[in-house]
Amino acid sequence: MRRVTRVVGLFIGAFLMFGSWAWGTLALYFDGPENDTLRTLLASAYAVAGLVALGSYCTKRFRRISAVSYTGLFLVLVLWWSAIEPSNNREWQPEVDVLPYATFDGDLVTVHNIRNFDYQTETDFASAYYDRTYDLTKLDSVDLIAAYWMGPMIAHIFLSFGFGDDHLAISIEARKEATEGYSSIKGFFKQYELIYIVGDERDLIRVRTNYRKDPPEDVYLYSLAGSPENAKRVFLGYMKTINELRERPKFYNTLTANCTNVIWMHTRLNPGHVPFSWKILLSGFTPAYLYEQGKLGTNLSFEELQRRSHINEVALQADHAADFSSRIRANFLPPATE
Repeated sequence: MRRVTRVVGLFIGAFLMFGSWAWGTLALYFDGPENDTLRTLLASAYAVAGLVALGSYCTKRFRRISAVSYTGLFLVLVLWWSAIEPSNNREWQPEVDVLPYATFDGDLVTVHNIRNFDYQTETDFASAYYDRTYDLTKLDSVDLIAAYWMGPMIAHIFLSFGFGDDHLAISIEARKEATEGYSSIKGFFKQYELIYIVGDERDLIRVRTNYRKDPPEDVYLYSLAGSPENAKRVFLGYMKTINELRERPKFYNTLTANCTNVIWMHTRLNPGHVPFSWKILLSGFTPAYLYEQGKLGTNLSFEELQRRSHINEVALQADHAADFSSRIRANFLPPATE
């Protein structure tokens, strides 16, 4: 038994060394100095040092000294990485250049810098923003939008809050700099700040249904069941975070701070919120999970609900129409109220 325990302990130690070695190498490669050559050299040096330490750990003679030396090196790396701070002062892509914010007067919330771009193509557009005041007593619906572009497992999820016929969409995304593209791997390594894009549905939904072609996106719009009180708590939670990010930016993270699990964290304000699930991590399954939890409030089968919720065709037909939001909801069945 003592021998088995010792072998298991050695295996766990080697596994931890290997995992921290891989993470540290990537952290240096992505977050190291701006100079490409220097950054690559530092990442390579750490990789070699880690492999030497791991090899020495596997020998009885050098096990202790390699473990102590590598732990010290890794702690130095963690201290450096922890000191990397997010910023709002960068050269941003135009889609994420302007931060929204909210001001309050009782039940009236004025949302500033609502995005409403006029698109010719996905990358050719005229930037435009407006401010609007919303009455919280008129907040009567929350809809979930799921946009798929790489198969059924992964989707971009965002919410739209309904004030009667007026809808305000809010998409939680990675805030990319002017020269950056999105990478899920880079999203683990402090490469992007977090942004809540507050937009007109004719922007945030229409760009996905009508203008994104490479790859195209399939967009679904689901009406969520819930009380106005629950909707109000989530909306105010969004507004609070939006204001906080304007003053104190935070990093986006592919696993811990992405479009879907941040929504889930906001919903924890409400009694009876859904428990966390792997179907939230694999965001393409989130609508089906909410259906299973009774949050889509319908007696239809999920397959039929999904068919009705697919809005690409009606969005293409509605395009620039002033009543775009009403047209894309043509097949809606009102969910039950909790």
